[in-house]
Amino acid sequence: MAHAQARTRLPAAGGVNALYVHAPFCARRCGYCDFAVQVRRTGDLEAWTRALRTEMELLEAAGVRLADRLGTLYVGGGTPSLLGPNAMAALADVLGRERLGAPALEWTTEANPESFTPELARAWRRAGVTRLSLGVQSFHDGVLRWMGRMHGPEGARAAVRNAGAAGFESVSVDLIFGLPEGVERDWRRDLDEVERLQVPHVSLYGLTAEPGTPLGRSVAAGRTRMAPEERYREEYLTAHQRLTAMGLRAYEVSNFARPGYESRHNLGYWDGTPYLGLGNGSHSFLPPVRRWNLRDWGAYLKALEEGRLPEEDRESIGGDADRMERVWLGLRTIRGIPDAWLRTADARGLVSGWVAQGLAVWEDGRVRLTPEGWLLLDRLAVELSDHAVCVPLPSAPDRRGA
Repeated sequence: MAHAQARTRLPAAGGVNALYVHAPFCARRCGYCDFAVQVRRTGDLEAWTRALRTEMELLEAAGVRLADRLGTLYVGGGTPSLLGPNAMAALADVLGRERLGAPALEWTTEANPESFTPELARAWRRAGVTRLSLGVQSFHDGVLRWMGRMHGPEGARAAVRNAGAAGFESVSVDLIFGLPEGVERDWRRDLDEVERLQVPHVSLYGLTAEPGTPLGRSVAAGRTRMAPEERYREEYLTAHQRLTAMGLRAYEVSNFARPGYESRHNLGYWDGTPYLGLGNGSHSFLPPVRRWNLRDWGAYLKALEEGRLPEEDRESIGGDADRMERVWLGLRTIRGIPDAWLRTADARGLVSGWVAQGLAVWEDGRVRLTPEGWLLLDRLAVELSDHAVCVPLPSAPDRRGA
């Protein structure tokens, strides 16, 4: 497609202050993974930083630039910790250390327990990383083997200890629920382990069988049966209850945090804040245009070597799509949506029905889903969007297009 680089305009005069950077390297691809990853034993730090620097230069030449001071930086993967202890300092050099100088900067980096060593933890903290997201997924040996993870239960515990010893106060762990039939797992025991670790943030993900993954192919062929709906529901509600009792508030359908430990970067995604993505497979959103990069690492590098932005495609979010997205994003958070968006009797009647069924609460001028409602998020968002919800466009940020 024609990239039409000159069409892109900034959402605000000061540049984009939320940045995602993709680190694609993984020592092994998990059977359920559909992310843009490159399997290799160690990460290629030199090629990664060179590619990011080139992509930034091409974006700036096209009129897209980062703010002088970033508010949030999120390094995801893949496995960023596979790039080694020096990776985050090298990234800071690419981005420009002055951009990372804001006192309130939230810099999150993902890591897998097996590669999150004490040395790496200390080096990342010195580089300026403020928040960690650890890919734990489970504390059960058999489950971790089934997933294809390279750490055991003690490796996950050690990673949390390493983070604390290096001075990280903001640590999140990922957990996956809703495993297929036949995979033995004590879900409550995993939640017990989280309670013992006393981490301030947990991200909770229901397993999905993505087409093209080994798990997706196995499910399609009838060799694997995904978790029954009732067990999926029970595990989510159990986790919600237990994590809430630990003092972790569900501030979004999949994320729980102690007050003050929410992910500001992810909150920006759900609030519709403009953000820029660097790296293969990364997405950017400069309202009303969302664009995404080539997923394949080799194709991404080739585009950069030829002096082209590695953009795969883009879409303009407007009209019905904008309305639908705003409703869906709003309902997935604890803030919900303002009832001022319900401009028709049908919409208000629909929400009243949700409240009667225990799927939502309507108070203080807002509509918020309950945990039971979050289990039906996609269906409810479509229902409400179809009932002529009127979503006023915000006065800021500027919604000029690309």
